[in-house]
Amino acid sequence: MPRNVMLDHATVAGIGRMPLGFSSSNRRSTPEQALSPKGPAAPTARLGAVQYLNTKPLVHGLAGPGIALKYDFPSRLADQLAAGSLDVALIPSIEFFRGDAYRLVSDACIGCRGPVMSVKVFFRKRPDRIDTLAVDEGSRTSIALARILLAHRCGVAPQINVLPLEDDISATTADAVLLIGDRAIGGQRGNFEAVWDLGEEWCRWTGLPFVFAVWAARRDVPEATLRRLEPVLAAARDAGRANFASIAAAEAKGHGLTVPQCLGYLRDNLHYDLGLREREGLALFHDRAAALSLAPQGIDLDRALALPGAPMSHLPGPSPLRTPPP
Repeated sequence: MPRNVMLDHATVAGIGRMPLGFSSSNRRSTPEQALSPKGPAAPTARLGAVQYLNTKPLVHGLAGPGIALKYDFPSRLADQLAAGSLDVALIPSIEFFRGDAYRLVSDACIGCRGPVMSVKVFFRKRPDRIDTLAVDEGSRTSIALARILLAHRCGVAPQINVLPLEDDISATTADAVLLIGDRAIGGQRGNFEAVWDLGEEWCRWTGLPFVFAVWAARRDVPEATLRRLEPVLAAARDAGRANFASIAAAEAKGHGLTVPQCLGYLRDNLHYDLGLREREGLALFHDRAAALSLAPQGIDLDRALALPGAPMSHLPGPSPLRTPPP
């Protein structure tokens, strides 16, 4: 994710299942209260997140004692988590499936239940006639989603070209261009045959939400660390959701939006809870990605998508929900 919704080309310092136990009191606490030590000081947990607009509600007040929080692009966070330089990271959902038995840490996520506004494909030709697709290098999940939709809805598998973060849409002659974040929200000048909002297209095609990013941990992170972080991440998400208006007021100008536009985006276009329907959407996303060799086959999705407090996710077996119309 570059300066965007996921958002911020300029900020590069800072857009994956085991029982961890939920607590309603923790859910109402602030991140600082959730971090308050009740015994010996715990080891510092190394967390990675992004500073894009869509992530602001998830990291609201997250920094504190016992947490070392760094920011980077989502694809880089996935690489750092895999390399062991982070314990927990907000990573693209496609990387959750590609990782080495990652564990979900929280029911906080970045998703949508309709138009997402910040992930779009701009077509210079009819979607069923494109040969090349330039992709914003900031998000691997959006690239996989675009390839799935193009394959199953249009029967095309375009050659993928990378559009550097510093380039705009005019820098490529590709038949279609995938943009995320600020560049997608603001729209693009030009004559386009079609524009797809990928969140809207997925939800219309499948009837399920789409999840762009999840909090994930490597399997070697101690259980005690995950138990400590789960209420902290939930509290940060809940605090962010309670402060949409103040976040919008602080962030709108920097992203070329009015405050009402920014507030509407955070409140109406994005969804921050990883519930059963979201897990069903993730399972279908995995199935479709694996069919195109974009994710590994043979993952135990019940175990992989188990939420904290439940050893198995009990996802439904083959059903119309996981077999969308062509």
